[in-house]
Amino acid sequence: MNKNRFKKKKATIKKKSIFTILLIIALALAIIFSRAYRSYQRIPDADIHQKEHTVNHVQEEKAEQEKSDEIMQENHLPTTNILLGKHSRQERDSLLTLVHSGYGNREGLYMHKEAYEAFKKMHAAASEGGVQLTIISAFRSFDHQKRIWENKWNGVQSLHGNINATSIIDPSKRAKEVLRFSAMPGTSRHHWGTDIDINSLDNNYFREGKGKLEYEWLSENASYYGFCQPYTVLGQRDNQGYEEEKWHWSFIPVARLYLEIFADSVDYEHIRGFDGWQTAQELDVINNYVLAIDAGCKKHFQ
Repeated sequence: MNKNRFKKKKATIKKKSIFTILLIIALALAIIFSRAYRSYQRIPDADIHQKEHTVNHVQEEKAEQEKSDEIMQENHLPTTNILLGKHSRQERDSLLTLVHSGYGNREGLYMHKEAYEAFKKMHAAASEGGVQLTIISAFRSFDHQKRIWENKWNGVQSLHGNINATSIIDPSKRAKEVLRFSAMPGTSRHHWGTDIDINSLDNNYFREGKGKLEYEWLSENASYYGFCQPYTVLGQRDNQGYEEEKWHWSFIPVARLYLEIFADSVDYEHIRGFDGWQTAQELDVINNYVLAIDAGCKKHFQ
């Protein structure tokens, strides 16, 4: 009898133990699933925050890029000093590049970087056609142009037709004679690095022989590379401005922007600091010379 009771008691304890174990397992599983569910519930919030962070980051990057683009655009706009040929060393280094041998007739020539790249392509095309293009003058600083101007103004260098400028007493008449082929310092397109003189500074050179072939090639093909002859026959420019210069070619994509800003920002207070500067306003050199370019170039500007 006691033996049977002991067996029943033992069986009951065993059942309770199994139940306790199952209960513990169930509670453990419940805790695990509960935590997993809570974690699952938090995932969408994390995704939302991540997406918001990503969107904000993209917007910030876009804003920074737009700001950078504006700065770059501003940096491409010439300052008044650049237009006048009074570049700082930093401006000169950022805008101009050295013309390598094979493209120029001497060392030390500089051009606007974009104009130079375009010229190299034009040079290669001309060479394929049997035409050699050589740069004989490119960028000129204010001081360089001042030396050219004052040498002519003071009779150190003769003018066209072997005229000595000092023989012309009236300052305005003397200035007009010098202005036939030379710009006043601060008003030369050569200050911009966009304009170059090619092969010769004598119009007669381009009227016959290989010079004629070179000029004909340029007249027919230069525009494909962005170049234009700003100073054509005076009759094509309402008889205003400099004499015809068959050698002078300008890189319009940059020069047209510089010319537009020059017209808006440069006045006669800026054009001084050289012999005869007082005549600049009287002769209205900005309108009658700087802006008096060939219609084929001017239409790009307008």
